Amino acid sequence: MIPTKAYAAQDAVTPLGPFNFERRDPGPHDVQIEILYCGVCHSDIHQVRDEWGGSIYPMVPGHEIVGRVTNVGAHVKKFKAGDLAGVGCFIDSCRVCSNCEAGLEQYCDKGMTGTYNSRERETGAPTYGGYSTQIVVDEKYTLKISDKLSLAGVAPLLCAGITTYSPLRHVGVGKGHKVGVMGLGGLGHMAVKFAASFGAEVTMLSTSPSKEADAKKLGAHHFALTTDKATVKKLQNSFDFILNTVSAQHEYGPFLDMLRTNGTMIVVGIPPKPSEVPAFNLIMKRRSIIGSLIGGIPETQEMLDYCADNNIVSDVEVIDIKNINESYERMLKGDVRYRFVIDTTTLK
Repeated sequence: MIPTKAYAAQDAVTPLGPFNFERRDPGPHDVQIEILYCGVCHSDIHQVRDEWGGSIYPMVPGHEIVGRVTNVGAHVKKFKAGDLAGVGCFIDSCRVCSNCEAGLEQYCDKGMTGTYNSRERETGAPTYGGYSTQIVVDEKYTLKISDKLSLAGVAPLLCAGITTYSPLRHVGVGKGHKVGVMGLGGLGHMAVKFAASFGAEVTMLSTSPSKEADAKKLGAHHFALTTDKATVKKLQNSFDFILNTVSAQHEYGPFLDMLRTNGTMIVVGIPPKPSEVPAFNLIMKRRSIIGSLIGGIPETQEMLDYCADNNIVSDVEVIDIKNINESYERMLKGDVRYRFVIDTTTLK
């Protein structure tokens, strides 16, 4: 067994603090990774505070992991000691359902095994995530990381990046399309970068006028303040696609009206309460709403390779692990541009 240092939540209300545990020794198909950086996702807060229910304690969060391979099992073919590697939102799946066989492990019929706050399929032991010094993962669920980019900036690609890349690729966003991005946060800033890189004309849809300069710096061609009624009316029938990253409660109706005939709203943000979908707004222009959840292993690797080739990373603020609780509070206030990333060497 491998002694591992971490930060963990002991319950839903106590601040995260130091926690020691043991990782399994690498099996024949496993990769052992010394974690160097781990992004901080908003879902970490939801799960640490049991806001989605079913949280398992003690909980070591973190599913935006990059590091360096230190050991591999005897049958591992894709990695060797010294390689850079990454781990995203899941570390296993059933492997035999139609979705798993199609490389859509995130939609595994029996449920993917989360990198943390889940249970290992074979042992039933809790999974512990990336707020730790190392991790052991089957090579099938381990990703190759390029040395061309800042590793801190790469870490959030494992969730925020693939969450926005996957649906934009799925609907075929490219040149000639007009795309609206709702919300400029961890997800939204990556959506702007990807949509612009794919050749679309991108408009940031935001309630915060202070974010206009950032939006355009990230690649948005236009900025629209959605608290302005005249602006909202002017944007009716404007977009082929709207990528909705907003996790705060909001109405869908005004944004559906911004879609052209046959336009699509892609939902990746999860508001705390179910949102009403006004049928009239859909029917009159044959509009649609779809959802999307991260990406499978093949597509995540495709996204990482695309980012390496096109010099795309997340905008990050690197933090010491001892500042994680303060960072959670700052995230809730929107005080981050645009993703916190833990320097996990500070755990040592």
